[in-house]
Formats: sequence, structure tokens, C-alpha cells
Amino acid sequence: MSIRQDFLTPIQSLAREAGALLMSHFGKVTIEYKGDVDLVTVADRASEDLIVGFLRRQWPDHDMIGEEGSRKETGSDYRWYIDPLDGTTNFAHGYPVFCVSIALEHKGERIAGVVYDPTRDEMFAAEKGGGAELNGKAMRVSKMGRLAECLVATGFPSHKRHKNPNIHFYHQITLRSHGVRRAGSAALDLCCVASGRYDAFWEFNLNSWDTAAAVLLVQESGGVVTNFSGGPFEISSRQVLASNGLVHAELMAEFKEIFEGRVEGLPVPQEYSLPS
Repeated sequence: MSIRQDFLTPIQSLAREAGALLMSHFGKVTIEYKGDVDLVTVADRASEDLIVGFLRRQWPDHDMIGEEGSRKETGSDYRWYIDPLDGTTNFAHGYPVFCVSIALEHKGERIAGVVYDPTRDEMFAAEKGGGAELNGKAMRVSKMGRLAECLVATGFPSHKRHKNPNIHFYHQITLRSHGVRRAGSAALDLCCVASGRYDAFWEFNLNSWDTAAAVLLVQESGGVVTNFSGGPFEISSRQVLASNGLVHAELMAEFKEIFEGRVEGLPVPQEYSLPS
């Protein structure tokens, strides 16, 4: 029996149900703060409760890790990674860029994953060795071969931004690409690489529930995902560099330059100030 029959179909239905729940809260959420600017909403918790409840009923022996605190770690061969609302800040502000992400790992290898965008009714789904689909149609990464012609994406942390170096990478890659986007949902950004909308994506300090499903989607769409030095992506890496594969080496060369301090200076703001 295939992975799709065992897991992929029911978790797509589950992600749709969680997405409908999120939409029922969208525009009328109650916001709490986990940290200085790290949001959590009633919708996050309700979505995770829905997903976790289903998984526990359906596969009670499986382990799981959820963003909002759900944990079960017994040493099972199977482990679920759950992000019930990726893009919480967007959601809380009424900006319609967010998703549900669910992935399954077997003996350390991610074998199935879905990312559902309820605002566009877009279901991204993949199984290990079986390819990736968007709303039931096969998808592939882009064929862009030069960074200068690429549209790429990145993300910034919701807290401790002053300790994150990504502004330097943003500046340099902006100068060397067709443009850099920052939409606020790492899972959807990776899905955009998988579907060819973006040509590459990078981000620091991502968590396992952010990447588990979407990295599989990129890989099954023909893309490449590594850490910043080109080493294999690991679920604990926290560094994610994803691309169509064709521009991966060029991006890594740029990253090496930045890490070694060879960056172009920023323009002086005073040069652009309005006359008094």
C-alpha cells in the first residue's frame, strides 16, 4: 500500500479542515504574546487541537511535535511535525498570507507532507519518491539559470532581530537578483520555490515545524535544499537554502562572500533626505 493511500489523502482533508477553522477566525482574532513580538492567537491553538486530536485518534502510537506545545516523544518510528498556523503575524494583522503545514517522518526520513493555503484554496502535497502536486496537478521548480534574473524570497525573525544578520544578506541578494520578497510565511515561501513562483529562498533560525513539509515539497518538485554551506539539509539545521538547483551554486558563492565580510555598503540616508 502506498504512502499516498496510507497518509497523504487523510492529511490533505485534515489540513483543509484546519484551514477552514482558521478562516472562521480570520479578521476577529484574540492576540496574545509569547515573547516581545512573538504572537499566538486563539486560532493557532484551536487549529493545533484539531490536528493533534485527529492524529491521536487515527495513529495513536505515532510521536508528534507541534508549534503550540503539543509533544509526544516515545521513540516511535513515526513522527508528525505540525504548524497549525504558519504566518501568525500576518494572520493577526488581517494580511492574507498564512497556511497550515503537516508532515510525517518515518525513521528520520520525511515521507509525506502537505501545506494548505486557505485564502487561495491551494493544497501543496508531496510524498517521498512520488513527486509533488498543487491542487492535484504535478508541479516543478523553475528553469531560471541566472541569479540576476531570479525572484527570490527570505524571512526575518519575529524577535531578536538585532541579533540576526539577515539584513546584510537581504541587501546583497537584492543587488544581485531581480528582486527579494518577504511575505512572512516560510512554508508558503518554500512552496513558491516548489511551484516555480520563486527561484530560491533562504532563512536563518527556522524550526522543524516550519520546514518539514515544505522542504519535502521542494525536493519532490526537483529543487535542492541545503544549509548555507551546501551541506545536507537536516530537520535540526535551522539554516535553509532552497532553490531550483540551477542557481544554487551562485547563491552559495554570494553567501560565502557575505560571511567573509565582502559586502557592498549601504547608501547614506542623508543623501536622500528632503530639502528643508
